[in-house]
Amino acid sequence: MHILQPKHIKLKPQEAKELLQRYNISITQLPRIKKTDPAVLELDIKIGDVIKIERKIGKGETNSYYRVVVE
Repeated sequence: MHILQPKHIKLKPQEAKELLQRYNISITQLPRIKKTDPAVLELDIKIGDVIKIERKIGKGETNSYYRVVVE
């Protein structure tokens, strides 16, 4: 992982379910990330997992983005 690359975290199934309920969306409405993406190769992922991406926006502040893993 490169130092400038945002942090990628695999959500637990319960966390993913809570995320979908919070935003009242289905998993198909999330943006997609390929299983072969270099940023997630180190994670133990499978198709359908939800990935949280934390991007720094300022001094100590981060924004969270979510992606679903596809083939």
